[in-house]
Amino acid sequence: MTRNKFVLLFSITCLMVSCIQKDVYLQYRTLPTNGWNKDSVLTFDIPISDTASLYNVYINIRHRGEYPYQNLWFFLRQSSPVNDSVTKDTIECYLADHRGKWLGSGVGSVYEMPVLYLQKISFPHAGTYRYEIIQGMRDSILSGINDVGIKVEKIK
Repeated sequence: MTRNKFVLLFSITCLMVSCIQKDVYLQYRTLPTNGWNKDSVLTFDIPISDTASLYNVYINIRHRGEYPYQNLWFFLRQSSPVNDSVTKDTIECYLADHRGKWLGSGVGSVYEMPVLYLQKISFPHAGTYRYEIIQGMRDSILSGINDVGIKVEKIK
């Protein structure tokens, strides 16, 4: 009986440790149902206190099955909490394969595609980092995108 209790306690402890969240930040911005305007800026303020750890940064895209394209271009600006330095980037992510099958995971007609933006990076200064995302497609109003999010996870 004692051995069974030990095995059960050990299993529960292992399960709890494996479920600990590594997410430092996870936030979504919901877009209007009529579409994502090319002038609309999605802003994410990410507080960072641990400058010694490494992080992965993901851009998460939630879209509907009627999204008209295979890919999505967007512009990303990152500003640092020190000296207001700004980094600009242009990113293309594929939401469907060459045959039109949606990538990522989906429930019903909504699909989610995480895009690894930065891998194993460190933030040099403590403070709030601002990320701004603007859609970079040719459409003035881009339909079919529900939400855009950013996830920052600490690498253990």
